[in-house]
Amino acid sequence: MKSSRTPHRLAARLVLGCAVGLAAMVALAAAQWSLQPKESKLTFVGEQAGAKFEGGFDKFSADIRFDPKDLAASRFDVKIDTASVNTQDGERDQTIKSADLFDVKRFPSAQYVADKFTDKGGNKYSATGKLTLRNVTKDVPIDFTFESKDGAAWLKGAAKLKRLDFGVGQGEWKDTSTVGNDVEVRFSLRLKGAS
Repeated sequence: MKSSRTPHRLAARLVLGCAVGLAAMVALAAAQWSLQPKESKLTFVGEQAGAKFEGGFDKFSADIRFDPKDLAASRFDVKIDTASVNTQDGERDQTIKSADLFDVKRFPSAQYVADKFTDKGGNKYSATGKLTLRNVTKDVPIDFTFESKDGAAWLKGAAKLKRLDFGVGQGEWKDTSTVGNDVEVRFSLRLKGAS
């Protein structure tokens, strides 16, 4: 009798083990989000000649793994096509793309990666990630909100940085009286649960 029960017990354990494994995979997949580019925005606010101006990037990607209940396993990886900068002013855009500012020919992309998150309560979070721009990498903290419903989510927030910390401003563009050093980056990302 014992020998006949053993295979059944082993089978039951295998089934249970597979179920647990599948549940873990589903839980991991639930934290993965797919960016909806048409509904998402990545913009910035700078200052030129004493006046604020706003720009954005028409092309960027975001690999978002975020679970409010598992911040330790969460991660943001955002890649930006620097040549897609758009301030609604063609002459200014060409200047920003030039060698003295973004230098898009040598540095066609920028990247932001964050994997340390803090829950501030009420759907509010903060993170410290690393921004790489013009081959310079520095810590940049962000504050954001995360709201999900019915398999979709909004990730919205902002960061402040100084352009000269990343070498964005060579030659005459180092003069902050013409173009301000402070830049605010804003993001509004529409996400859907990865299927």
